[in-house]
Amino acid sequence: MIGTVTIGMEEALALCENAARAAGANTEVAISLARSAVAAEAEGQASVGLAHFVDYLEALEAGRIDGHATPDITRPAGAIILSDARGGAAHPGFDRAFDDLVDTARKFGVAIFSQKNAFTCGALGYFAGRLAERGLVSIAATNGPALVAGAGGTKPVYCTNPLAFAAPAAGVPPLLIDQSSSATAFVNIRKAAHAGQSIPDGWALDAAGNPTTDASAAVKGALLAFGGSRGANIALIVEVLSAGLSGANWSLDAPPFATGSEGPGTGMFVLAIEPKFLDPDFEARLRSQMDRLSGEYGVHVPGRGKVAMRQKSRERGFAVPQPVYDEIARRADQLFLR
Repeated sequence: MIGTVTIGMEEALALCENAARAAGANTEVAISLARSAVAAEAEGQASVGLAHFVDYLEALEAGRIDGHATPDITRPAGAIILSDARGGAAHPGFDRAFDDLVDTARKFGVAIFSQKNAFTCGALGYFAGRLAERGLVSIAATNGPALVAGAGGTKPVYCTNPLAFAAPAAGVPPLLIDQSSSATAFVNIRKAAHAGQSIPDGWALDAAGNPTTDASAAVKGALLAFGGSRGANIALIVEVLSAGLSGANWSLDAPPFATGSEGPGTGMFVLAIEPKFLDPDFEARLRSQMDRLSGEYGVHVPGRGKVAMRQKSRERGFAVPQPVYDEIARRADQLFLR
């Protein structure tokens, strides 16, 4: 059985920042990546938390992420913010534009952040959730290298192409939905393959296009969209919003994120909406509706559990698999051995 290490959030942030700097990131990029990964881990999203942070470190070392890239941010129209990540991480461009995005949405009622030429972004809900915490409704979409078969096809044409939605509610954590267009995340397939475990039916195809429960065969084949053609259609919508509008690589044209020396050049689309222009009582009404759904009808309201877990992590820290901790700590130590 693999052991774990319990670590506090501040310690985790410092450890990840130092590891990223040792891997070739400047301070801005290191902080930006560390915050997103630690936030995901603190909320119980281990697949896009510190284990995924190791992917960032490897990408920095291999040059798939330019750790010194400075995002080129422009304003072609009053409510539109464009970012060219220039081969860097997805997070610094959004971080730099964040306050402007919030102010623009509050001024015009809506604002768009569109980005191209970035590495994959990890937990997409991290971006939408931050806007909801500032009182804005948000929709976010992003793409990546082709991993998922399209409707009627057997070859990868889309990434897992997640879609996130967040909305503020009075006095309680925001509603936050973050889900991929695929039946599962690629990192779950890869984890099962490394562990020699099988996967459920309906998750993937092998290289010949046949349904498989063999995770190793699935890694060489294609993931399946959730809900058949309906999920594949959502993947296509996400592809157009994130890659089509931004000028980023289509998933079919994106280099793999885990091998080689070239980044995938992905896109991101974030829409921020000021709900007070539409309904001044929106937050109170959403709170009431979510309470009714969860209380009277037993509906799970996404987002509340993540916030509760994040608070618990702040107070008590969180457990990280020993191999993941050791890998990040080893790289962090290299910063002080130079």
